[in-house]
Amino acid sequence: MTIDADARPWLDDAHAPLRMLLDPRGRIARRAWWLWSVAVPLMLALLLHALLDIARVQAASAERLVSLVLAWPLLAVNAKRLHDRGRSGAWALALLVPVLGWLWLMAVNGSLRGTAGANRYGPPPSG
Repeated sequence: MTIDADARPWLDDAHAPLRMLLDPRGRIARRAWWLWSVAVPLMLALLLHALLDIARVQAASAERLVSLVLAWPLLAVNAKRLHDRGRSGAWALALLVPVLGWLWLMAVNGSLRGTAGANRYGPPPSG
């Protein structure tokens, strides 16, 4: 049994939320990086904190849980942006270095252009 591609647009579209947050393959432009690596995680963190507060989860436990939930999506989105610059997605592990790693990735991913044309990670991102 095969599944029609139209039945799963959330997986096939390069900017679909689940693919963007869970699949580290491919490339994304700076604009998409700002949205998916800064704005969306911030909104998700606020929502998760509110829900955990309603559930009366202790603040320290809630913070660890939110960090754990957002870890993979942040690594995946940063890996895609690094791919656009022709770099290995392994550099996204700099997120594990407190403050300096975050600042470095924000400077590199948020301000530097990607490679022109296709590179070993795929065609240039659209948009």
